[in-house]
Amino acid sequence: MQANQVAIVTGASSGIGEATAFSLMRAGYTVFGAARRTERMSHLLEAGIRTAAVDVTNDDSMTRFVDSIVRDLGRIDVLVNNAGYGTYGALEEVPIEEARRQFEVNVFGMARMTQLVLPSMRERRTGCIVNISSMGGKIWEPLGSWYHATKFAVEGLSDSLRVEVAPFGVKVVVVEPGVIRTEWSHISTDSLVRHSAGSAYENHARSISRALKAIYSSPIASDPAVVANLIAKAVQRPRPKTRYAVGGGSRGVLLIHKILTDRGFDRMLSLSYKASSRLHRE
Repeated sequence: MQANQVAIVTGASSGIGEATAFSLMRAGYTVFGAARRTERMSHLLEAGIRTAAVDVTNDDSMTRFVDSIVRDLGRIDVLVNNAGYGTYGALEEVPIEEARRQFEVNVFGMARMTQLVLPSMRERRTGCIVNISSMGGKIWEPLGSWYHATKFAVEGLSDSLRVEVAPFGVKVVVVEPGVIRTEWSHISTDSLVRHSAGSAYENHARSISRALKAIYSSPIASDPAVVANLIAKAVQRPRPKTRYAVGGGSRGVLLIHKILTDRGFDRMLSLSYKASSRLHRE
């Protein structure tokens, strides 16, 4: 039990963030769930998790949130940077404003939250920062360039951060989920069709959308609790791994990526998405 230790989870209104908030609470942490949609966190509040309206694209809301925790409790032991989403579509067709927003949420919001908690962690010479990446931070998919670009950025940022804060006793862990049953799949497939409607990529987008729906409704998809339970265990370890691939075929896909050449992986993706698209249509 982590009595008196404090954890923050962003994007806690659903999916991995919601499950992680509960897992950390069961491990004994005082948990703060942060999200824009506070009405979606009423059950967390009823269970004893503290909730707050926080927009990771709004600096004032993040600053007030972290400052209030440090002022009232004097510590932050764990930060789980989970807030994020996926916009899919051809690079040519996704509006640059939407691409910027995805970077604001997935990369800059994560980085700013980290900046805000680090002074307290450095002062106490202890803490753990968990950045939720994806197996998509190591591989790629057709029509997913902007999303994958943000997750590749999370991987590189986390590796550099790990070595620069290690002298202060702060740990950095990257979590790379695979196929997880969350709202993410609906958001990504909806955006894929919307951004490509009427364009040269429309037919390809509809095929990829069918493939993604088939994959996320298949037995390979894992419950968010698989990721949440791993996070709760990792943050309690004196020396956690630097990264964890977890759930939904993540380990297998990343192993295949290591074995194949880039063009070989391209070919594998093409064949698997065509097969999944036909399966969903049937």
